[in-house]
Amino acid sequence: MKYIIILGDGMADEPIEELGGKTPLEYAVTPTMDELAKKSEIGLCHTIPEGMKPGSDTANLSVLGYNPRQYYTGRSPLEALSIGVDMKPTDIALRCNIVTLSDDNLPYEEKTILDHSSSEISTEDAAVLLEAVRQELENDTYKYYVGTSYRHLTIWDKGEVVELIPPHDILGRVIGTYLPQDEYLKDMMKKSYDILNNHPLNIERAKKGLNKANSIWFWGAGTRPALKAFEEKFHKKGAMISAVDLLKGIAVGAKMEVVEVEGADGTLHTNYVGKAMAGVKEILEKNCDFVYIHIEAPDEMGHQGSIPNKIKAIEYLDNKVIKIVKEQMDLSKVPYRMLIMPDHPTPIYCRTHTSDPVPYMLYDSTKELNHSWNYNEAEARLSGNTVNHGYEIINKLFEV
Repeated sequence: MKYIIILGDGMADEPIEELGGKTPLEYAVTPTMDELAKKSEIGLCHTIPEGMKPGSDTANLSVLGYNPRQYYTGRSPLEALSIGVDMKPTDIALRCNIVTLSDDNLPYEEKTILDHSSSEISTEDAAVLLEAVRQELENDTYKYYVGTSYRHLTIWDKGEVVELIPPHDILGRVIGTYLPQDEYLKDMMKKSYDILNNHPLNIERAKKGLNKANSIWFWGAGTRPALKAFEEKFHKKGAMISAVDLLKGIAVGAKMEVVEVEGADGTLHTNYVGKAMAGVKEILEKNCDFVYIHIEAPDEMGHQGSIPNKIKAIEYLDNKVIKIVKEQMDLSKVPYRMLIMPDHPTPIYCRTHTSDPVPYMLYDSTKELNHSWNYNEAEARLSGNTVNHGYEIINKLFEV
């Protein structure tokens, strides 16, 4: 038996008036998921432990079978593992987003945060801008490292885990009350605006109609993580396919194989087919027992507040990932179990993560089930199936 998780990041949502009271998942045209739902167990899964913040870090740890209360030490340290930064026990990792603040004559504290991803900036452009910041601000205490797209890393030597606000939680708001209490961190953010706002690359981006990537934003502080190896924990060889450093970092920490896919960038236009085929290859050709295929686009479209693009991301997931994985696995005649779910909701109305339970769908190619279910939030709720601890969902997949 082979095992597959296909995770649509932030795919779950709330009913939307413009969609006739349907969620994007209900509204989207998803023939493959519709077909699978008739042959699958569906239900709700609580991926976020009560009292913990609803991040992709805690949620994906849960889905992978790691209790966040036991294993979570912060988001940025997981990304440090992916980038290859060897953290000292005294290091603090900080997520260093490159964001878009309003380009006006107001003081820094009175500016508004417009876009947490700077028009989904390319890694190449972001690297140029982060290098400009690094040249001006890096010292023996603070080191800057390039990640992917808008997601980068700062290591604070002998730092402390301070309370910091994720930029995607405050889109459209004046930033003053959300800035770090630590004066040096705040000062670096302010100076970064002076470095970046009129950088030649940002002038060119503005001419193209793209948002300026004009400030760094610190968040997600944490200490060096220590995850138990996935194969030791579950006795299965696993592989991770994701464009996002956070997911790659979890995989590195869990000693899973990290599979790089050309053109996979975490955006709406990522290489969906390439990721699907890479997952199939790991299962059928490289003797992996388990593969985790992570698709970031629904979450990004939720943060952007784009109803059409969130629907499109879900439809791409259905047609370019789930359909291909199912077709290839069925052709191989290899028995498999496949779990399809989000990690958390990213509702359009608030443009950030919530802690509500998410719908899951568990398919077994060896079982003949015949239901009338469709896969969406409402019907998952009606099913009566509930996984109260997200880190136990993988036990259902593995039939433990």
